Order: sequence, then structure tokens, then C-alpha cells
Amino acid sequence: MSTASRGVHIGPPRLKIAIHAIVWLAKSGSMISSALIARQVDSHATFIRRVMQSLNNAGIVESKGGREGGYFLKKSAAEITIGDIYEAINSISNDTEINVDCGEDGEKLDVEQLDVELEKILQEAELKTIEYLRSYTIAQLMDRVQFFKE
Repeated sequence: MSTASRGVHIGPPRLKIAIHAIVWLAKSGSMISSALIARQVDSHATFIRRVMQSLNNAGIVESKGGREGGYFLKKSAAEITIGDIYEAINSISNDTEINVDCGEDGEKLDVEQLDVELEKILQEAELKTIEYLRSYTIAQLMDRVQFFKE
């Protein structure tokens, strides 16, 4: 089974949307509105604005407000790594609280200890993932993709 057919999911789902948006900005070489980006990546403009805000906060894109506003790259595609985008997008918090009852002998799972240990493992995995993703720039990704006119 090929990797592409099973759909590898690393990072939050919005990561692919953010990468697609950055590729479109790099390809256009100009400012693009959130509505146009949303159409290009098959998403909703409000969601795109939230994603783009994270990229803006990370210094990857810059935004211009107003009716004629939009987003443009603050750096060249050769300077932006997939790792940069991953870090920017992963800064959006999706924390939820969990209460786990193991059900046997009135025992409860020590959720705090589990969270501490799991967090250590996930942080190490994230650091290794980011290190790997930093080896690819948006320009390199664009070289691997064909663009076509609709």
C-alpha cells in the first residue's frame, strides 16, 4: 500500500490547508484575498482567516485589511519551510479536558501524570517532526507539483 493512498495525518488537519494557501500565495507572487484562497483550497473564508492569522503571527505572511486587502508572503518560498508552517499552525490551541474512570476497584487513572508523560513523548515527536519538515522549503514542494489552468 502506498503512503499517498492511506492518507498520512501528521499535525492538525489545518496544516494541509495552510500549506496549500502558502503554495498559492507563492505561485501568485501577489496579494490574495481570504475568499480567493478559500476557493483555491476548498475551504471557508472565515476558517482561512483564522489559519492565516497564525501564519501572520509567525511572520510567514502579511495581511492588508480593507476591501482590497488580502494576504501576501513576507518571505520567499525558498525561505519558508514546512516546519515553519507546522509550528505556526500548531500554535492554535484545541485543549479539551478528559476525565477517565477505569471502572475496576474504584481506581481512577492519574490523568495529570498521564498528561505529563504523554506530553514529554509528544514534544519529542514534534521536535523530530519539525526538524524533518524544516528540510523542505515551499519552493522545493512547488518544484514537485504540476500546476494547470482550469
